[in-house]
Amino acid sequence: MRILHIVTAFPRDEKDIITPWLIEMLRHYPAHGLEAEIFTSSYQGLGEQMVHGLPVHRFRYFFKRWENLTHEETTPDRMKRSLLYKIMPAFYIIGGMIGIVKLLRKSQYDAVHVHWPLPHAVFGWAAKTFFGLPVVTTFYGVELRWVKRSMPLLKGFLAWSARMSDKVVAISNYTAGEVRELADVPVEVIPYTISLPENQEFSQPPAGPKIILSVSRLVERKGIIYLIDALKYLPQELEVHLAIIGDGPERERLKERALSQNLGRKISLPGWVSEAELESAYRNASVFVLPAIIDSKGDTEGLGVVILEAMNYKVPAIGSDLGGITDIIIDEETGLLVPEKDPQALARAITRILTDEDLRTKVVEGAYQHLKRNFSWDNILEKWVRIYKGLE
Repeated sequence: MRILHIVTAFPRDEKDIITPWLIEMLRHYPAHGLEAEIFTSSYQGLGEQMVHGLPVHRFRYFFKRWENLTHEETTPDRMKRSLLYKIMPAFYIIGGMIGIVKLLRKSQYDAVHVHWPLPHAVFGWAAKTFFGLPVVTTFYGVELRWVKRSMPLLKGFLAWSARMSDKVVAISNYTAGEVRELADVPVEVIPYTISLPENQEFSQPPAGPKIILSVSRLVERKGIIYLIDALKYLPQELEVHLAIIGDGPERERLKERALSQNLGRKISLPGWVSEAELESAYRNASVFVLPAIIDSKGDTEGLGVVILEAMNYKVPAIGSDLGGITDIIIDEETGLLVPEKDPQALARAITRILTDEDLRTKVVEGAYQHLKRNFSWDNILEKWVRIYKGLE
């Protein structure tokens, strides 16, 4: 089957880091009898390309100099910058409609897969209405929460996009529930994942302070500040060091919080590190924590695939009881869940993992099996093949 994927942005070259999980998924397509092509927006005049071995069809929507509504940052953030970017989505939709019609007149596909239905559902509608192609729509959650928070008038559009689609997919049960609040339609749950190295060598963390590890972009919704606050609630006899790997706008605030609590020697913030350094961090960690929250914008963790990396190295994981994290961490079985924004609950969970060897062994083994069973690319692609074949 030949599938046309409609996305907001796609790598402009091999070094461009945009939707890496989607590229990984599409690389697995041929082994499952699938072909993929991409329909996406242009960036400052960029046209047809081959990127990562995939045909990329880009539509033009504005003058070359200002054609950067996408790719550099999220579109909602871009729209805050000026009046020009506020009106540009109208040109984006017009350009996309012209582009999709031109492409489908000359190329044959078996189905169209819409990612981020706001506004791409209109391109899917055109493919379905004028060319008879079935439409699959994937909801990631961020678009639902953005509309709910900032543009409630567009709730009807998202509900229409779900009803218009032949198949609706969400990346987590949490997101599926959000979709069902808008439209009474069947929703399949298919997560995405990341390519994980085959890990056959597992070792106990080295002697010395127990390493508490967190890896994420340092933004508000990751809740890292609550993890820093949790350190003061740990038993004094527990020697620990908190390693926070990642970078982002919250980094300076996190440094200030650590210094204000005299925790400077117990916390390191190295920024992003190499793959070899990241692997070493996982192998040395005694526990992994993702203390995500619902942030001031109403956004939260759509899935939390970084937890899968920890599970792959048999590092016990703790996460907040919200969003897509609950699909990965099953409380007391594959890790521990805690309420959001609760440093004391975090401290209790960390203490349990670091002091209860039976619990640690149980959740580590349960998590590893859960990972291999439900979050391998083969498992995920089998689900996608079933979705696509169901359209025939």
